[in-house]
Amino acid sequence: MEQTGEPDPYTTPVMPSKVPQGQYPLIDNDPHISRVFRYTRPSDWFWGACVGAISPGLLLYWEKVSPSFVGKGGFASIMRLTGAIGVTGCVFFAYSNSCHRFYGARENRREIEMDMREMVDKVKAGKPLYGESRLTEYQQGVAHRNSRYAAIFIHVIPWPNFVNHPYHGVDTAKYYRQAERELEAERLEREGK
Repeated sequence: MEQTGEPDPYTTPVMPSKVPQGQYPLIDNDPHISRVFRYTRPSDWFWGACVGAISPGLLLYWEKVSPSFVGKGGFASIMRLTGAIGVTGCVFFAYSNSCHRFYGARENRREIEMDMREMVDKVKAGKPLYGESRLTEYQQGVAHRNSRYAAIFIHVIPWPNFVNHPYHGVDTAKYYRQAERELEAERLEREGK
């Protein structure tokens, strides 16, 4: 075989990028559960409630069409279980939609603005961007690797991020630059008075 200096295309592995490219900007690839619920839109809760109402609604409909005659209290207990399933579905739906905005898979202009404001305020206050953790750096990394992009499969394994860690897939320098610009504008405003 003749050596040309170029890699052999049949032996060079093709490795796709591990960073998914969404249509919208990435905010956080492993958002903490508290951030996800703080950023959840009212429309997510509305559609989540609609999804969650399907199971109790169907059970009521089936009971009307074909009564079960299970005796006293039988229908009430199964209705409570179905209601709990509906509430769980509502929460999972809202959580998933909010996470998809963090991932850049859905329109996220509102969340980008909220994220920038929250992080710039933390920079100005001298606080860590993603909170403090009592875990070791290794444990934080393990937690991040286990829950990164986990909301995509929340219907299979619900695995939200409960750990504060610095691994979020974004360049945090943008928050510091914006904080510098705002502090400079505030200083100029004070001097101008």
